[in-house]
Amino acid sequence: FFQAEDGIRDDLVTGVQTCALPIFQPDMHGRNLQQQEFLKASLEGFDLSDTDLRGAVFNTANLQNANLRGADLEDAVAFASRFDGADLSGAVLRNAMLMNSKFTAAVIEGADFTDAVLDLPQQKALCGRASGTNPRTGVDTRDSLACR
Repeated sequence: FFQAEDGIRDDLVTGVQTCALPIFQPDMHGRNLQQQEFLKASLEGFDLSDTDLRGAVFNTANLQNANLRGADLEDAVAFASRFDGADLSGAVLRNAMLMNSKFTAAVIEGADFTDAVLDLPQQKALCGRASGTNPRTGVDTRDSLACR
């Protein structure tokens, strides 16, 4: 079960009920998880597609092979987190702080990284496979990563 500090809540769960949520819910598609904290969370392979994760904090979280297609991660913080093999197609990562995070083989077609902070080697690697335009913001993925 989630500990109180894990704090995952949605609009259907309140107060004490929050602690009764199972720790692993592999299908979180479309949920409102704004400003939630995922500290050392193992979310490998989870379906977080179309999820509202604005302002969420991922600290050393494992999101390998997670489905984040169309997710809104604007203003999110993901420090030392693993997005290897994750599907970030059409995701919005505007103003996200992504320091020390890894994106090896992540699918980023149509993702918007405008003003996101990435380590330079990760930014260069992402530019090597950046393509598409974000369906919500209309921003080209290569432009959002300031690819040359």
